Amino acid sequence: MPRVRRAAVILVLAAACAAVLAAAAPSGAASFRGTVVRIRDGDSVDVLRDRRPVKVRVLGVDAPERGQPFSARAKSFTADLVGGREVLVEVKDVDRYGRIVGDVVLDDGRRLGRELVRAGLAWHYRRYSSDPELARLEGEARSARRGLWADPHPTPPWAYRDARRGRPHRRRGQAPSAPQSSLRKSVPGSAPVCSPPRISTWPLTIVAS
Repeated sequence: MPRVRRAAVILVLAAACAAVLAAAAPSGAASFRGTVVRIRDGDSVDVLRDRRPVKVRVLGVDAPERGQPFSARAKSFTADLVGGREVLVEVKDVDRYGRIVGDVVLDDGRRLGRELVRAGLAWHYRRYSSDPELARLEGEARSARRGLWADPHPTPPWAYRDARRGRPHRRRGQAPSAPQSSLRKSVPGSAPVCSPPRISTWPLTIVAS
């Protein structure tokens, strides 16, 4: 009997662990459609999911931080492109702040991240993305000196964040010393915590710089 009870306990624990992992791991099935109700900055928006706003961080790009040149333009660009519109969010991950990380796709197939990079209003965040299309679009924007590339040596947002946090300055081309605030790999066995803020969903809110 003790051996049977032990086996039963093991089976119950295994089933519980499987359920936790399934809930924590992002997948294509987690993608959803919703209306963009808030623009936080160029690469961060709030989208309605099951009638509640959730924070979404655009995958693979990094737009200028508040206080940097072109930050306001990037935010306005995002507002013009997706503000108040229904979009498809292709969920790829959940970051340590509980934000969804994924592609924001318009009805015509355009992707917000690619459009930001094409316009010269965001960097391809190579540390977290190997998307060849983002790399190509950034190269084109650089060559055309579009948007932030009008400055031959613009400060990348990750370097700007490091400077504000008092971290040592990195040589050009050196990878950031800490993970992007929005791309933490899921930890098996630990479900992400996402507590959407209580905000009005309309009219569209654009957070002031």
